[in-house]
Amino acid sequence: MSGAPKLSLAPLDTLPAAAATRRGGDSRVPAHVAIIMDGNRRWAEARGLPVPLGHKAGAEAVRRTIEGCVEQGVSWLTLFAFSSENWLRPAEEVRALTGLLRLYLRSEVATLAKEGIRLRVIGDRSRFGAETVREIERAESQTAHGTRLNLTVALSYGGRAEIVAAARAVAEAAKAGTLDPACLDEGLFGERLFTAGMPDPDLIIRTSGEQRLSNFLLWQAAYAEFVFQEVLWPDYDAEALADAIRDYGRRERRYGARTG
Repeated sequence: MSGAPKLSLAPLDTLPAAAATRRGGDSRVPAHVAIIMDGNRRWAEARGLPVPLGHKAGAEAVRRTIEGCVEQGVSWLTLFAFSSENWLRPAEEVRALTGLLRLYLRSEVATLAKEGIRLRVIGDRSRFGAETVREIERAESQTAHGTRLNLTVALSYGGRAEIVAAARAVAEAAKAGTLDPACLDEGLFGERLFTAGMPDPDLIIRTSGEQRLSNFLLWQAAYAEFVFQEVLWPDYDAEALADAIRDYGRRERRYGARTG
């Protein structure tokens, strides 16, 4: 990513009306958008390029999407960047992905901090090397005071594994006598998920035309709205995001209740 354009965000007091309205509580704009970023490989193959260049182009789409979220007034953005199943991909591709991750963390963290964007990483970070874990921790610490946008990146993440880990934590607490199983509810269980302290996603987007969750935020997606878009992730931009948000804004969220 060296030499690539940096984030370019407008000052808070010059944000467009959509952002100002959302900060005032407009339900037509989701507070939390989660995106399954799909299509890097197909984008590269369609152009006769090595797969790692598709992932690099996908990183540029991340910048555009962050800018679009700020413009739209979205407060939380969660990106599915690397699943627990991705470790099964060819070793060369995994090395390229993890190398790109380290490069991104080193080159972008100062900009994220300057622009008021807080970065969190969820998933099993222990599977990455010590160097990558240190870079993640440094990035989280350096951006901890950001309030403009909460950016969460899911790395080595799997929804089923997350739920199993939370169940294990509940069982250990019950065994230790620090949790009465009779008192366990959804809130207490949620406190043991990777996403503890985060709101559930209002809108989940998947790019590249695929229509499945792929083990992403299984617990948290219970009442999310879904938008599936044909665009491949490296081509994603603020207008594609705006299209998804407009689709979301036309829907009536019912949370299981009947309204007539």
